[in-house]
Amino acid sequence: MSEPARARPRLSVEPVETLDDADLAALCEATDAAIIDGGGFGWVNPPGRRALESYYRGVLLVPERELIVARMDGMVVGSAHLVKPPKNNEAQSFSAQLMHAFVAPYARGHGLARMLTLGVESRARELGYHVLNLDVRETQTAAIHMYEALGYEKWGTHPNYALVRGRIVQGFYYCKRLRQKKAQVAET
Repeated sequence: MSEPARARPRLSVEPVETLDDADLAALCEATDAAIIDGGGFGWVNPPGRRALESYYRGVLLVPERELIVARMDGMVVGSAHLVKPPKNNEAQSFSAQLMHAFVAPYARGHGLARMLTLGVESRARELGYHVLNLDVRETQTAAIHMYEALGYEKWGTHPNYALVRGRIVQGFYYCKRLRQKKAQVAET
């Protein structure tokens, strides 16, 4: 006898300006799971629920940051930050940064990380940015493959990027042009 076919989960990605208690709890749970799995969020050990709740509430207050969440069947299972340049950095005002992207281990394998990255790219384009930058630990091989498959160009390596469980690991720097440069007209 065969098993019944499972329904595909409903997947979505969206920027959020507020988090209700249920979304905040789900986001903290997903963050803990990703950290424990070595998910590259920046923390090596879960900081505790109170610290995570304060962290995410703070992210929502920073004008230069946008929180974009990934949902599976309506529940928050991952997120990423779109970080805008500060107002005093006019020279780099055309570029933004993708930071702290993760999907909880229990929600992986459905394409949500790709959707999340494309969602950040879409939001960055919508806001008028031409370039998106990111950095990632060398140990995040799945993320590295995904970013490269999405057209991110590796431009640098930091040999002493992070200290994880007593081991120094490298970090890789990537960028992606979101808009093509306008052709310059040569003066005659």
